[in-house]
Amino acid sequence: MLPGMKVVRTVHDMQTVAADLKRSGQRIALVPTMGALHEGHASLMRKAREQEVRLVVSIYVNPTQFGPHEDFKQYPRDLEADTRVCQREGVDVLFAPADDEMYPGGALTTWVHETKLETRFEGERRPGHFRGVCTVIAKLFNIVQPDIAVFGKKDYQQWKIIEHLARNLCYPVEILSAPVVREPDGLAMSSRNQLLTAAERAQATVLWKGLNVARDLFNGGERSPHRLEAAIQRTVSLAPVARLDYAAIADAETLEPVHEAQHGNVALLAAYIGSTRLIDNAIL
Repeated sequence: MLPGMKVVRTVHDMQTVAADLKRSGQRIALVPTMGALHEGHASLMRKAREQEVRLVVSIYVNPTQFGPHEDFKQYPRDLEADTRVCQREGVDVLFAPADDEMYPGGALTTWVHETKLETRFEGERRPGHFRGVCTVIAKLFNIVQPDIAVFGKKDYQQWKIIEHLARNLCYPVEILSAPVVREPDGLAMSSRNQLLTAAERAQATVLWKGLNVARDLFNGGERSPHRLEAAIQRTVSLAPVARLDYAAIADAETLEPVHEAQHGNVALLAAYIGSTRLIDNAIL
């Protein structure tokens, strides 16, 4: 048993803790995060704790998944508050490395790259994003040696890519997912919500409204993906501060476009609310 939550700041120490746990016959669950923890993250921790595991939460704002004009410097950081969340949720190990621990020596020459699922949506809009995601997840898997890793479905495309990553690179890691956690007004919980002004926050609910309009039309018999996507676009455009980046109906596993919407397809969207970019999704 670990005496309370252990905070680990170096790769070497995390590897040592993981090796000790493995030697004692214990299984490890990993919840990778970029901090600014909220109830959505807490739900992932609780999902992990349903297993017979020791729970490791990583907090690392990964620079390689941000583009040159994205919000890396503005991304919210509050390790003290995050530590309290982890303690409250019964986390065994908090792994919070610095950049020079995760990327020693500066620029990388070796990357992990998923070439199929990343070509659309977030991968198309944010070149290099999923290369950074896959690389840091591969690093975390090597450092923490988890038996289980838990990801949220809010980042739907990321979840599917990491499933492929684990399978294709033969990581002995079971990938679990947890549902999107929403505010009472429907807005998907996100660390980036902290960047919204009060007026922007009030209008951000238009994203969930757009997805629900598409689902209502689908449930009413509409099967044209183009008309469902157009309905999302019209709904989002009702908010003066909103600018839609994309709305799409896709196959839930392959993320390929569909010619006719079917039960189980996923509706995906990304939009700017003011200068803050948010994503959301819903299953038809």
